[in-house]
Amino acid sequence: QVQVVESGGGLVQAGESLRLSCTASGLTIDVYDMAWFRQAPGKEREGVSCINWRGDRTYYGNSIQGRFTISRINAKNTLYLQMNSLKPEDTAMYYCAVLGPFASCSGVWSSGVKYWGQGTQVTVSS
Repeated sequence: QVQVVESGGGLVQAGESLRLSCTASGLTIDVYDMAWFRQAPGKEREGVSCINWRGDRTYYGNSIQGRFTISRINAKNTLYLQMNSLKPEDTAMYYCAVLGPFASCSGVWSSGVKYWGQGTQVTVSS
């Protein structure tokens, strides 16, 4: 059974940093593109960042503006999201996603997700 588990969320002040982690079990991630999404209360889920299976191509949503960095260590079956200069508008539930074998970061991320994590809450106070 595949499980995708996020960790690292929490409550921080504006300007601080957090690093989210996502660990998958029941599958080997090194053949899948992976992504981070977030959803704030009352808003639609949005794509934050995506990374290809080799880790040499990364993509970011427009609202990130260079503040976040996605990375992965396939040997550890783990995906990361380093978030710097956090803003109150970054407050959301953050979800890790494994894209399916025929999906990629170069396409529409949300339509290609095969596995979702349960999410980790990030709250940024002003």
